[in-house]
Amino acid sequence: MTDIANILTGHPFTKGFWPDHIARLAAMAGEVHFLPGELIFHEGDHSSLFYILISGNVALEVISPGRPVRVATLYAGEVLGWSSVTGDTGKQFQARALEEVHALAFDGARLGHACQEDYALGFWFMRAVLSVMSGRLHAVRAQLLDVYTPV
Repeated sequence: MTDIANILTGHPFTKGFWPDHIARLAAMAGEVHFLPGELIFHEGDHSSLFYILISGNVALEVISPGRPVRVATLYAGEVLGWSSVTGDTGKQFQARALEEVHALAFDGARLGHACQEDYALGFWFMRAVLSVMSGRLHAVRAQLLDVYTPV
């Protein structure tokens, strides 16, 4: 089993994926590294890359007049750039490495095509993406309650 396949097998995002799905994903993945402060993508970019974070933290930011505002921090074990697989146009956030980041990168169009070719892979992959989206919505809800709840 390749190193990438081993990483994917132990990653929380791919929990429950079948071994042949792991092998297929491993064949599509490339390892990438980002330095502290490096932009992974800008808000509004049409980047087609989807990332599985192996190590390091990433800030998700919105661009406010004059400065970026952090809305979330992603940690090792999370994913980044799911909009590239779901067909959304343009990134909703800016992503910045907070420390050295090691990730697996996937071309979103290729990944989406693989999910269409293999419905079982598509089911497991989109189920995992929905779990990520749900978790992020809960986090935003908690932030909104914290900001707007009267003291």
